[in-house]
Amino acid sequence: MTAKNPLYITKTRLPEPVVFSRYCKDILQRAWLTNNGQCVQDLEHSLSKYLGLSQVLVCNNGTTALMLALQCAGLSGKKVAVTPYTYVATLSALLWLRCTPVFVDIEPDTFCLSPELLRERFQQEPDIAGVLPVHIYGLACDVESLEAICREYGAVLLYDAAQAFGSRYKGKSLLEYGDYSVCSFHATKIFHTVEGGCVVSHTAEAQAALSLARAFGHINDRHYSLGINGKMSEFHAAMGLSLLPGTEKEIAQRRHLHALYDAALEELSLVRPARLAGLEYNHAYYPILFPDEASLLRVQRVLREHNVYPRRYFYPALNTLPYLKAAWRSPCPIAENAARRALCLPLYGAFPPQDAEAVAALLIRACRTGDTHA
Repeated sequence: MTAKNPLYITKTRLPEPVVFSRYCKDILQRAWLTNNGQCVQDLEHSLSKYLGLSQVLVCNNGTTALMLALQCAGLSGKKVAVTPYTYVATLSALLWLRCTPVFVDIEPDTFCLSPELLRERFQQEPDIAGVLPVHIYGLACDVESLEAICREYGAVLLYDAAQAFGSRYKGKSLLEYGDYSVCSFHATKIFHTVEGGCVVSHTAEAQAALSLARAFGHINDRHYSLGINGKMSEFHAAMGLSLLPGTEKEIAQRRHLHALYDAALEELSLVRPARLAGLEYNHAYYPILFPDEASLLRVQRVLREHNVYPRRYFYPALNTLPYLKAAWRSPCPIAENAARRALCLPLYGAFPPQDAEAVAALLIRACRTGDTHA
């Protein structure tokens, strides 16, 4: 099988043109394009209702949202424990705020930051001021253990939930956990605003501080705090308002494709990340781990030869990046090993089931024989 058209890791979900056009027409009639316009306010209200949360602040992208949360949490310039197994934006936000990253390895089953190793790191470095775990692939961290450790050591717990929109744990949105939680609304995500993101906080005071910092830290001519331009435009909010009603359908379609992949690949001994009991998964990604990096590269090459383009999410482990200070590059062998072996297959709601079956068949043949003529 060689795909007629390229099969990429994802495909941007688009709204019905008539729906999006209606929002755009209203925006143009109001002639209010940014600075907390009607669509932004409506999107924040709709997201609060969808997520079951009261304090949701939308931003122009997920990285800015993370930087705002770190700044308003008082973590700028301080030590922050962070997972090395995530997208580079998690680390970039820390470095832009001159935080010192303290890498803590992941659990070998969930691929999320290890509470046990975090406790050991606190014992070695009690001046760690914050902890930044990631709900990797939209899967849940051990939120109870991380919460207990952070409370014991007086650290701020800030979740990067960029991939977790729509995932729920024990009946609550994953974005509800932690002192702050940040989500990405990039065009590759289950729910998106083309570019965008949000910060979830839990007090009116935190929401007010985030809102002020999002708009340069001033109101009219009175300046209160350090700020940045983190505002979302009306047109980006309109995209979100157009797409939000179809999010549950998108997740259901992804759930079906997950089950299809599971059944088709059952004969292969490939490792997948474990899910915590009580998790309602958003099925954001379909990651598999190969026995070694050589196997992954061979299969990836075969898939590409047949017009199929999976992605190495997440490679490399961030503690190995060349521009880090040598003192920051503490070894994280579990994350480094996982990063060399993990590959995500194409997955999105509109992905045809027959294409998923064909990708699985091609992968099986590549794993068994290395044959490029499936």
